Amino acid sequence: MQVYFGDPRRFGLPGCALTIGNFDGVHQGHQNMLKRLRAEADLRGLPSAVLTFEPHPREFFSREAPPARLSTLRDKLAELEASGLVDVVFVYRFNHAFARMGAQAFIDEVLVGALNTRYLLIGDDFQFGAKRSGDFALLCACPHFVTEAMPSVLVKGERASSTRVRACLAAGHLDAAEHLLGHSYQLSGRVMHGRKLGRTLGFPTANIHLPHRKPALEGVFVVEAETADGVWGGVASLGRNPTVSQSEDYKLEVHLFDFAGDLYGQRMTVRFLKKLRDEARYDDLNELVAQIEQDASSARSYLNNLQREQA
Repeated sequence: MQVYFGDPRRFGLPGCALTIGNFDGVHQGHQNMLKRLRAEADLRGLPSAVLTFEPHPREFFSREAPPARLSTLRDKLAELEASGLVDVVFVYRFNHAFARMGAQAFIDEVLVGALNTRYLLIGDDFQFGAKRSGDFALLCACPHFVTEAMPSVLVKGERASSTRVRACLAAGHLDAAEHLLGHSYQLSGRVMHGRKLGRTLGFPTANIHLPHRKPALEGVFVVEAETADGVWGGVASLGRNPTVSQSEDYKLEVHLFDFAGDLYGQRMTVRFLKKLRDEARYDDLNELVAQIEQDASSARSYLNNLQREQA
């Protein structure tokens, strides 16, 4: 899969079968759209392509209170590549100039001029251009490409959307989010040096860098972590750590069971399996340690039961 940042005209690329979207989380609705795009691309002898944006437009327009991001750009690209359905991804910087671009200019300059679109597949609620003035009818009027709209995908009677996945995660309903995503929700990032307080409390943690201000979920969770040394079960805290920190920044801290290696500088993927509880503030460290011990015991029991069920 090739990834192009910015205006791709300098690469002299051929025509493509294209779909457009943020693809945050690459959930089952996205996956079904990519399957349809792949089939149409093969039928027409074209590469399948995705046009996506960084930052998410809603982040750009709501900088003080951005929506939770399901996946980083790096993770989104990895999931698109893992699907095996996408040949090319175009990443456009969403900035003031792009936000002011009119709908017809977007068609002429981006879809036709830059991407040489021959076939376009969009969602049934797709709007584009300044003030969301462009719609399906305007795209259909363009003679340079064929436009088709794909209806929403239902998973057990529920519309698969990034908004719905966020709502499930925020409510702690990880099973419901997994049905919509097609897999356990996960985050990845590099292990950074922290205060090393967990080590002094008997529970050393890997501190994962979070590139976005607001995660999609908060609390204490049973997790599986994929590292360079294998996959490990553990317990994780994702929040602001009110007992030991006054910072408003979110932190992902993962304690891996029976692990004694060095993870600093490594990338780690953390899969969230079950929510144990909400984050809480404790009066002293002894109370915090007692709760961590209880969380670790609950997480081990869950993982042991899961392992027996899978055996």
